[in-house]
Amino acid sequence: MRLTDYTDYTLRVLMFCALHPQRSVTIAELADSHAVSKNHLMKIVNDLARQGLLQTTRGRGGGLRLLKRAADIRIGDVVRASETDFRLVECFDASHNTCTLTAHCQLKQVFTTALRSYMAELDKVTLADITRQKPARLGNSSTAVNTPLQSKATRSTSSTRA
Repeated sequence: MRLTDYTDYTLRVLMFCALHPQRSVTIAELADSHAVSKNHLMKIVNDLARQGLLQTTRGRGGGLRLLKRAADIRIGDVVRASETDFRLVECFDASHNTCTLTAHCQLKQVFTTALRSYMAELDKVTLADITRQKPARLGNSSTAVNTPLQSKATRSTSSTRA
């Protein structure tokens, strides 16, 4: 399963705000930090505000902040709210299922169980869990692994160093 860019950037917005709780964060700052268009981020921020996760303030000195404590925001809830399609295979959608094996196939049940397990794991993790400062690793820093939550700029910098 692959998360959409929308969900990826939704998580980034929340993480960035969680990492800067002492101040308001601007959309321009987020756009520069993650190399994402301001218009795309505005849609995400509006959705997060409607969900009650972000407080937004317009105008000079405005910006956004977490409306809830990072420890109260479950990653599973964020993913459910931002992903539009959890149909892993065609037969998950009965109205569009054309598979001739459906009557005898158990694959749908396997994927249903896997998806439930996946979401259950995400439900165990909060925004606070994924934004805690970790101790610096010993050894060569060029062995960094690209994660989906790294900005494009960071990924290109990491891969040039490796």
